[in-house]
Amino acid sequence: MTQREKRAWNAAKNRRELIEAGFSRRDLAKMGLLIGAGYLVLKCGLSARADGKIESPPTGAFIEPLSIMPTKQAVASLTPAPTVGPNTAAGEGRTRSHQAFPPNFGSRFAPQKLYEIHQRAAQVSMSPDLPMQTIWGYDGMTPGPTFIGHYGEPILVRNFNDLPPRAQNDGFGLPSVTTHLHNGHTPSESDGFPCDFFERGQFYDQHYPNVLAGFKDTHPPDGDPNEMMSFLWYHDHRIAFTSQNVYKGLAGFYLLFDNRDTGDETTGFHLPGVPHTPPTPPEFDIPMMFADKVFDPRTGLLFFDLFNLDGILGDKFLVNGKIQPFFQVHPRRYRFRWLNTGPSRFLELFLTDPNNLSAHHPFWQISHDGNLLPRPLLVESVGMAVAERSDVIIDFSQFPPGSSLFIENRLEQKDGRGPTNRILPAGQGNLLLRFDVVLPPVADNSADPATITHLLDVPAAPQNIVTRGFRFDRQNGMWAINGRLMDDDCETIRFRARQNTTGNEGEIWTFVNKSGGWQHPIHPHFEEFVILTRNGQPPPSFEVGRDDVARLNFNEEILLFRRHRDFLGRYPLHCHNVVHEDHAMMLRFDIEPVGDTNPTP
Repeated sequence: MTQREKRAWNAAKNRRELIEAGFSRRDLAKMGLLIGAGYLVLKCGLSARADGKIESPPTGAFIEPLSIMPTKQAVASLTPAPTVGPNTAAGEGRTRSHQAFPPNFGSRFAPQKLYEIHQRAAQVSMSPDLPMQTIWGYDGMTPGPTFIGHYGEPILVRNFNDLPPRAQNDGFGLPSVTTHLHNGHTPSESDGFPCDFFERGQFYDQHYPNVLAGFKDTHPPDGDPNEMMSFLWYHDHRIAFTSQNVYKGLAGFYLLFDNRDTGDETTGFHLPGVPHTPPTPPEFDIPMMFADKVFDPRTGLLFFDLFNLDGILGDKFLVNGKIQPFFQVHPRRYRFRWLNTGPSRFLELFLTDPNNLSAHHPFWQISHDGNLLPRPLLVESVGMAVAERSDVIIDFSQFPPGSSLFIENRLEQKDGRGPTNRILPAGQGNLLLRFDVVLPPVADNSADPATITHLLDVPAAPQNIVTRGFRFDRQNGMWAINGRLMDDDCETIRFRARQNTTGNEGEIWTFVNKSGGWQHPIHPHFEEFVILTRNGQPPPSFEVGRDDVARLNFNEEILLFRRHRDFLGRYPLHCHNVVHEDHAMMLRFDIEPVGDTNPTP
């Protein structure tokens, strides 16, 4: 090890000790260990910038198959039985009553299925070249089990916090949690609000009505069918510790279906997928969770550096918890649900043929974030900021038997601030997964995307509006919205949105990034939004539908509209570079019957 590497390791070791001790950047500022720009001081062996970066041990690629997570199974009953109000006597950490439980809205949202899930530590293998890793996972796995829901079928999920005490967290993570269903049309008390956390030994009942937005007033009785979301995910959202807890493994998939996107390729839109009985996952409809991580070069164990400048970039690329796996496919169409969990890396994903780097291999994009697009788009790549999702359809029948292709990220990014926006040549990016077309031919009853001319409609912008502006910038090493940080107790209400009751009500928001060298994926909870313009120009074709994450580029201004229907309560708006979110680019807004018109919250 060179002297530079030794200094880098010593600095990282010292920073890790601060993380284990529970210090945040706010604490370091009070201790005088942050300079004005927000970086760790160039003394005490702390600075990551002065001493270089930590590099993971070498690992082999494409030697393990892709893990497909099991489908979560319902249980017959829960003890104690779910209650409208928090059952604190039995150990429930919830503090507010369920809005959609009977008798509210009659009995239509009474849970039809019950689930229980346990957040616990486990030992898993991420590569045969690394030791077993301690993760925190839902039911002890990462990603957690996949939930499959259906519109019109409300469910209740009981979360148990079975995590070990903090002293046994292997260096990072806080065993205090709240689970966010990103981005369900969910009552506030079940949304996973950052301060709705519950502790070890407690449970928390989350009620998901699985209902279309607008059911109460604007599109009674069942909601707007164009608000249908197909691809959600769940993850920890604990105030100030989201980045650590998600990096440690607390994330999973949640798929929603209706009578058009049915999960059965013989019906509805005829999108690829053949249903199976839980816990067996569906065939030909494959969720993929992308993440990049760093491993300790001395021990080979998962390493988290909270103070790694402006975000964390890993040098190992995981798909569904495995480093660079392979996936064997039949020569037919597949639906892949791609999710970027970061924590700070942006992606631009291509299909790459290693034997012909000049070849172009277009595929079909059918969604952006949780909602289907108006129609399929033929694309050569899909871009994803942190927390963005895209459903794509790839037809492997076009490739000769025995072919191998790679999912390659060709977007250059050198640090956690954001990508350079340079697209690298084929073969010079990050190879994430290898497809092997080696399985025998099978039936394919899905529709050719070229023949699908219509999926979902885009709403017209509302007329009766409130206009608000949000500026995302940097202050003394932390990240602010309109010049203010999120408070640790979530008590400050920055604005009050009126609960919309007519079809022409809504809000126009402007997102502005003047921070220079940073990009921010911005996520408001609750309802989706529609992007109207980027820097005064119409959005690209993949953003013409509904979104729940807005990638705010360098020195960019985005204009969007959104509504706040059906439920009341508190929700956050935040950057989804989870290091930025934790320090502390987030605010609280409340949905209320009256609301306010504050233009700069």
